[in-house]
Amino acid sequence: MSVDTRQASATLTDDELRTLDAHWRAANYLAVGQIYLMSNPLLTEPLRPEHVKPRLLGHWGTSPGLNLVYTHLNRVIRARDLDALCIWGPGHGGPAVVAGSWLEGSYTETYPDITRDAAGMARLFKQFSFPGGVPSHVAPETPGSIHEGGELGYSLSHAYGAALDNPDLVVTCVIGDGEAETGPLAASWHSNKFLDPVHDGAVLPILHLNGYKIANPTVLARLPESELDELLRGYGHDPLHVTGDDPAAVHQAMARAMDTALDRIAAIQRAAREDGATERPRWPVIVLRTPKGWTGPAEVDGLPVEGTWRSHQVPLSAVRDNPDHLRQLEAWLRSYRPEELFDEYGSPVPAVLACVPEGDRRLGATPHANGGLLLRELPLPPLEKYAVPVDKPGATLHEPTRVLGDMLEDVMRATTDRRDFRLVGPDETASNRLQAVYAASGKAWQAGTLDVDEHLDRHGRVMEILSEHTCQGWLEGYLLTGRHGLFSCYEAFVHIVDSMVNQHIKWLRVTRRLPWRAPIASLNYLLTSHVWRQDHNGFSHQDPGFVDHILNKSPEAVRVYLPPDANTLLSVADHALRSRDYVNVVVAGKQPCFDWLTMDEARVHCARGAGIWDWAGTENGGEPDVVLACAGDVPTQEVLAAAGLLRRHLPQLAVRVVNVVDIARLMPQGEHPHGMTDFEYDGLFTPDKPVIFAYHGYPWLIHRLAYRRTGHQHLHVRGYKEIGTTTTPFDMVVRNDLDRYRLVMDVIDRVPGLAVRAAAVRQRMEDARLRHHDWIRTHGTDLPEVADWAWGG
Repeated sequence: MSVDTRQASATLTDDELRTLDAHWRAANYLAVGQIYLMSNPLLTEPLRPEHVKPRLLGHWGTSPGLNLVYTHLNRVIRARDLDALCIWGPGHGGPAVVAGSWLEGSYTETYPDITRDAAGMARLFKQFSFPGGVPSHVAPETPGSIHEGGELGYSLSHAYGAALDNPDLVVTCVIGDGEAETGPLAASWHSNKFLDPVHDGAVLPILHLNGYKIANPTVLARLPESELDELLRGYGHDPLHVTGDDPAAVHQAMARAMDTALDRIAAIQRAAREDGATERPRWPVIVLRTPKGWTGPAEVDGLPVEGTWRSHQVPLSAVRDNPDHLRQLEAWLRSYRPEELFDEYGSPVPAVLACVPEGDRRLGATPHANGGLLLRELPLPPLEKYAVPVDKPGATLHEPTRVLGDMLEDVMRATTDRRDFRLVGPDETASNRLQAVYAASGKAWQAGTLDVDEHLDRHGRVMEILSEHTCQGWLEGYLLTGRHGLFSCYEAFVHIVDSMVNQHIKWLRVTRRLPWRAPIASLNYLLTSHVWRQDHNGFSHQDPGFVDHILNKSPEAVRVYLPPDANTLLSVADHALRSRDYVNVVVAGKQPCFDWLTMDEARVHCARGAGIWDWAGTENGGEPDVVLACAGDVPTQEVLAAAGLLRRHLPQLAVRVVNVVDIARLMPQGEHPHGMTDFEYDGLFTPDKPVIFAYHGYPWLIHRLAYRRTGHQHLHVRGYKEIGTTTTPFDMVVRNDLDRYRLVMDVIDRVPGLAVRAAAVRQRMEDARLRHHDWIRTHGTDLPEVADWAWGG
């Protein structure tokens, strides 16, 4: 049932109302000053054009509402001694959050040159959206932030990720009504069906309806209140309404709503933790309706501004050139009565700070927003326990991800009490062969259950929802607040989070340059059910391009690994889970795969990133005639099958086999920390011999990575060419010219002199491809010589 707090009796005393309003006015003043001013911060002299920035950038419209939330969070944190974090969802909300952190002192503690006085205020104002300064979003540079808010839609899933396994934390999430229109945000409302009131913290959403986006009204703000209530109740929330434009009345209503919401949260947690309640609770949500650009200019140049879309960015855009705009700006700034808010030195007066909490309770100082400070080493077991025995290469087969699942089960078990590891994915944990983890933890679930359900657990740490956006948001929020995790996903559909991972990589890149930001656990992707074994699901499930997308990003923050078998997957996963401040993408198959390397060999090979498999080649210590290179499990198998064919049909040919696990090794050392020197690259691939490279993904990526190398003109890459269907596994590689027979033909075509001498061999390879074509259409399975193939080298 929704509760309207607007008509209830007063909650705040006159003194509380006075001090809260003083803090809010001070924050509004600072927000306007950041957008406009570069000097004269306290208006100690009449405002002149030269006091105003030459380029006016920033967003005023959302700032007064965010300032209201900051003020009232301060009040309840202080009164209740809350451990709290706030996610600021509305885009470009930077002026408000920077203002709040400067007032409480956390900004100055982080940046000592931005002092809490007139000189520091001037620097605070000038740096905002200024060359060499800080962005207009709630960016990594902003104390107390784990969510930038530049790209909309992810705030609520980040909030829930932060609350998971943080039982004493209250995470407030301000959701802008423009942001609320996005698909990721709409899906993330369902996160409350996964929130465990016993082991997790609470999320308090505040849906801020100020009515407009950049130039259009917002959907939720134009719904009748009864319809909006039905929507929010359908999502599992009880709405509390705060509506108005009179500051005193809104302060009272907001205080009532905050107290009511926090009382309900405490009652829900007490019922679950002390009384054993198991019914899924209805969590509170606050619906805050205040005018866009509240307390700003009501009208500019004869057009309405406050309460309209015109207040979205810079309400007065020609202050330096238009005397009327300059007068309006000065009147606007003076309307907050700065002489009452700051002393003669520019420091906030005691009344402004009366509501501000102390120490780590301040929103800008909470360690939860600098999660690396809370991070503990993950208790990873020794890999020998899970390693598959390899007496000789290619003699046995295992499902690599199933082997990894055994390791992850023990990681999950080892973190049972500390609860700082989560596995997330869109309904694919068992499909991806990781179901061993269920022996250590079930799947988080607070909704209804049926007798046929399996592995559902109110306290589980495996999280599945068929929304890749929500999975990504949960894990990002979890990592950013100091924990560990892994995201497993079908390779083709991880593209759904392309834009989200962009933002996370940008966050990591910036935080690496902020010495006060402690490193966090890496964001680890396991991409499986990959392109070469989606023959049963067909063309729609076949896309290996996420790797290309990732390798376009900041080289210091991204890593891509293609382990060719189970032991190399174990080694790569161990490395990724130990790493910090990276996005690690691991592509590995879940189907039976040949075991090539022992655990010791796998460790060395993975540490090297790329290396010669001398047991697979025929160069016998001499110079090779051709290099067969491979990256990925299926390309590795096809290269080794091709090497076997060459050994049999062209025994005098000196063949070198090179396997690449770390794809960035192909890049020049100056462009990626893992890149090879030219000396290393030429030693491995030769500067002048043909290189036939079988690659897991789109072939042009390899060309792009290696285009500066001496031997690039001799490099010929085979990979996925966007040709697929529902067919047999081997037909997928044939259709894309990645098969063993085509690779042998490539060798014959490119090694000088072989075209004539080996014409008969080439013809046999072509005939084998034709036999394959006829066979699968008759029998529906691959040729016996392919299906039953094993390494015989």
